[in-house]
Amino acid sequence: MAEKKNTSYPKEKINILFLENISEAAVKQFSTSGYSNIKRWSAAMSEEELIKEIKNVHILGIRSKTMITDKVLMAAEKLQAIGCFCIGVNQVNLDAATKSGIAVFNAPYSNTRSVAELVIGSSIILVRKILDKNKAAHEGKWMKDAKGSHELRGKTMGIVGYGNIGSQVSVLAESLGMKVVFYDVETKLPLGNASDSNHLKDLLQQSDVVTLHVPELPGTKNLINKSNLKYFKKGAVLINYARGEVVDLKALKNSLENGDLGGAAIDVFPWEPEKNGDAFSTPLQGVSNVLLTPHIGGSTQEAQNNIGMDVSAKLFNYLEKGISTGSHTIPALALPPQEGAHRILHIHQNVPGVMSQINSTLSKNKVNILGQYLKTNEEIGYVVLDIDKGISKNALELLKKVKHTIKVRILY
Repeated sequence: MAEKKNTSYPKEKINILFLENISEAAVKQFSTSGYSNIKRWSAAMSEEELIKEIKNVHILGIRSKTMITDKVLMAAEKLQAIGCFCIGVNQVNLDAATKSGIAVFNAPYSNTRSVAELVIGSSIILVRKILDKNKAAHEGKWMKDAKGSHELRGKTMGIVGYGNIGSQVSVLAESLGMKVVFYDVETKLPLGNASDSNHLKDLLQQSDVVTLHVPELPGTKNLINKSNLKYFKKGAVLINYARGEVVDLKALKNSLENGDLGGAAIDVFPWEPEKNGDAFSTPLQGVSNVLLTPHIGGSTQEAQNNIGMDVSAKLFNYLEKGISTGSHTIPALALPPQEGAHRILHIHQNVPGVMSQINSTLSKNKVNILGQYLKTNEEIGYVVLDIDKGISKNALELLKKVKHTIKVRILY
């Protein structure tokens, strides 16, 4: 069966807005498919700016700085989907997006390798005391000294959070001859010779390098704090490329200055500037053997290209085919095209009786259903209907009148 590529709506009337210098790969997916009304913006937008801009936008692409609030979503009269061209979706009010029937996609795996490689690179820099020697060399001082400088081989890498990034760090660390232990709140299958630690305290006590790869949740706020910093091995180093709220930076500074910890690499912070060039401050500035980077863990050309292709493909498939796989808000449906039919997408509140209303309404009006697919989550239901072309002219208007309807659109 030939795959359908045409839609029932004029592509030049679909408004696409990409913010925050989203990769060219994302733009190409749409422009080569006939979507010409694509607006690009180099920076994030404030809530006020976005409310003014979003009224007629159908597809929105953002990275991590643009905050999608309930007020923004209320102003988005035509918005079908949001693409978060990054790992997380915490910048989007998912509850409001779900209730509005707006699909939200992201790229949870696309920059995994970039972050994992930087963890290994930072580990080497820290255990070799490269930062202090680099600073001295720039100041015209010669510090050829092996004191306090070590190899990674034979050391223990402690990984807190053994998900997509943590597990890849595990593989890379072991390939360098490190022993790997990990701690995760969920049961995870170890890769290679890695071993599971039952308690965070146990991991901290035996690790020479501790790297964090956990989400930002109430339970992970200040996960590394004054109380458990005392469990770290003397001279161990800490790496945080996870979320800014995970480490108590003031407590970390004290441990570093007291000589309890040997160094730290921090890429994420509780507060971060909105754009390049803005002033930035952290308690760790000026502390010896501390590597500070501006949230660049996943900022490689390869990662950005992969993210661009991944998220744009999800947006494209939802827009053109109704495929919602990977969405955080719309129940996941992936379905083949139906020849000789109009396809209608119906999003409704997940309450009893809606499907019965849909079927009875169409049946009473002699609308023949050739195919029907339904998936629900706690808030909403997503149904895809393939309707006989010959008798489906009024099906869209009929479905709009079904009680508890949120959104309806003809796909083709």
